[in-house]
Amino acid sequence: MIGRPKLVLASGSPRRLGLLNQAGIEPEELRPTEVDEIPVKGELPRALANRLARAKAEAALATVRLDEELRGAYVLAADTVVAVGRRVMPKAEMLEEAAQCLRLLSGRNHRVYTGICLVTPKETFRQRLIETRVRFKRLSTEDLEAYLASGEWRGKAGGYAIQGLAGSFVVKLVGSYTNVVGLPLYETLSLLSGEGYPVHFGWLNAV
Repeated sequence: MIGRPKLVLASGSPRRLGLLNQAGIEPEELRPTEVDEIPVKGELPRALANRLARAKAEAALATVRLDEELRGAYVLAADTVVAVGRRVMPKAEMLEEAAQCLRLLSGRNHRVYTGICLVTPKETFRQRLIETRVRFKRLSTEDLEAYLASGEWRGKAGGYAIQGLAGSFVVKLVGSYTNVVGLPLYETLSLLSGEGYPVHFGWLNAV
């Protein structure tokens, strides 16, 4: 297909890029954005995921407008929030922060929300919010110490990566698994396809 529309992923996350690649989609560019991810007072986790996805899309769009090669591209942004009740878990950067997250998640249910925001070539904004419920086993001291020592938690919302070692902590998952990894594939491809992006273009040579 000549003139295939371009796609910009407003993220530097290797997990999000890997998920898109898994679905046969190769973005032309990655445009990670710097947005303040601290919740405003009283902001619920769902609203936070939606707001941050939109903010990331807007920030990436501003850079795309200045790039002649990319002008008119689709822009895809996402933000994933892990929450216990109304409490938003941080993206753990410090060991003690990760330990606190894991102690809170141990033996109980939590929810993972991903807001996705797609900007079309006509600069129309389309948003979806996806929710997955996850239950962890009760973590032993050995589980906790070994996982913290692995370093896998670093930079991850809620202090864990389900696609890695922490997958062994999951007792039950209701909803989208890829949502917990960081980009719900079914909903993302539905959004892209619905707005005219050729999601199957790369499938011919996928094997």
